[in-house]
Amino acid sequence: MTAATYFEDVVVDQVKLTPAVTVTEAHVEMYQGITREMSATGQIPDVLPLCLGVGLAWRVKDPPMAVQAFVALDWKVVKELRVGDTMHSRSRIVSKRPMRDAGLIVDERTILDQHGEVVQQGRFTFLVAKRNKEALA
Repeated sequence: MTAATYFEDVVVDQVKLTPAVTVTEAHVEMYQGITREMSATGQIPDVLPLCLGVGLAWRVKDPPMAVQAFVALDWKVVKELRVGDTMHSRSRIVSKRPMRDAGLIVDERTILDQHGEVVQQGRFTFLVAKRNKEALA
């Protein structure tokens, strides 16, 4: 059984930082090979940093949230990222609201470049599972 972070485990205002990655032309080419979204040489498609940031989030030490549904995304590109830039992501839990068998979690994410400047930012809203009642007994 894979470890997971359940609704009860999520702490409001908890901040997590991902490792960094330097964006290469190979990242851009692989992304374009899948999406067919083209960009000028040296430029990075707007969604690629978001995709890399989500992937980097799997490399933090805590287990991933037990997400049952992706509810919403409110995202903004602040500044262009270019090939050769190094990026990492910062995540902060903004709020949590319990429901019957799960709960809503709002996760504020920021993608930063090698200078610590905000490149992209926004909020994810997830429906996260509560622990199984039988497991608690």
